[in-house]
Amino acid sequence: MKNPLQLKKLLKSLFSSQPLAVLATQSEGQPYGNLVAFAATEDLRGLLFATARGTRKFSNITADPRVAMVMDSRTNQRVDFQKAVAVTATGRVEELKGEEREDFLRIYLSKHSHLKRFVTSPKCALLRINVDSYYVVRRFQKVLTVQVKELATKLNPFCHH
Repeated sequence: MKNPLQLKKLLKSLFSSQPLAVLATQSEGQPYGNLVAFAATEDLRGLLFATARGTRKFSNITADPRVAMVMDSRTNQRVDFQKAVAVTATGRVEELKGEEREDFLRIYLSKHSHLKRFVTSPKCALLRINVDSYYVVRRFQKVLTVQVKELATKLNPFCHH
């Protein structure tokens, strides 16, 4: 899949159809994984999730903001080996605050309205992964690496980031 428009369509379709992702953090070299409810920004440069500030994942992110997030379309059937798509996003996390938090909270709640009480609690942090790269795996072994900067440039040649 070389066409950036097709790739963007694939990513948007996967991200809108899947409510959960696996977030990988680490502490002192030990990986740690969690299921999180996520939402993607329109430009695919950001992935949003929420967590209570007292969690291990929040502590890990505070110590080292580098993370990976995995989203996939599996159905746990044999056909997944040929049809499932898995995407790993890598980047750095930042906590959203103030007006910026309110803007991104709307995006997050448009997908996860049932989490409004949780995500608006003062103990909850709304976080954004500033995505550097997506690794797209299709048909079990076909891997495509996409730098987010390249994806944006190819989709909009007048956009310089």
